[in-house]
Amino acid sequence: MNSFYQTSWRSLRASTSSWACASCRRALARAKPLPPRRSITNSATKKQQQATGAAGAPSMERMAEYYRYKNRTTMYYTLSIILGTVAFSYGSVPMYKMICQTTGWGGQPVRAPGHGPSSSDPDYDPASRLTPVTDARRIRVTFNASVSDILPWKFVPQQREVRVLPGETALAFYTATNKSDSDIIGVATYSVTPAQVAPYFSKIQCFCFEEQRLNAGETVDMPVFFYLDPDLLNDLNMRGINEVTLSYTFFKAKYDNNGNFKGFPTTT
Repeated sequence: MNSFYQTSWRSLRASTSSWACASCRRALARAKPLPPRRSITNSATKKQQQATGAAGAPSMERMAEYYRYKNRTTMYYTLSIILGTVAFSYGSVPMYKMICQTTGWGGQPVRAPGHGPSSSDPDYDPASRLTPVTDARRIRVTFNASVSDILPWKFVPQQREVRVLPGETALAFYTATNKSDSDIIGVATYSVTPAQVAPYFSKIQCFCFEEQRLNAGETVDMPVFFYLDPDLLNDLNMRGINEVTLSYTFFKAKYDNNGNFKGFPTTT
């Protein structure tokens, strides 16, 4: 390559001696040939690019480890959500019942600790809550009854309503009849509406949450002995409330006719 370049340069100088002017020949004689240029071959460029790419790209082992870590993290999050959901479903029922019994939500007629003295107080006298407030308005208490679709009972209140003073006791009766040809055990639940009355609705005697066994064709009377706590007169949420509804619903117990444990009844 160098010999070819030098030969061409000498040929150029020799050819110009015949037709170039004297000034051009002197300038060409003083000029020196430039060194030949060296270009980077394509193979060298490719090698450099391959080296750079190999250093920057992650290996297959690193990518596999990354995806394994990501899959483990997703699995842990999924298991945590499942376990948390199961724990919440088991704990929600007793938690809800505790809150309702404390605050009166859901129509649970249980006096909250903030209404009147507590039964654990040594100075607590239940008889003090049973003093009628004669100068207060009477409150109308109505009664409602219903049964589950799979329970062949007739369940009705004997009276439609009573009117009581705060602190005055009242006695009401319900009647239940087993219309089937076999003995059945039933359990009743109850609620009070409006819900803000529930903390002040106190029952002295009740048939709720107790197993009631009725023989085939039997009819029984079930009493409810209750009173309205006088503290409701000091509650601003009770202003304008003149009517209270006490509702009972009977369900078939989860036992067979012989008293053996049985699964929960279904509507199918």
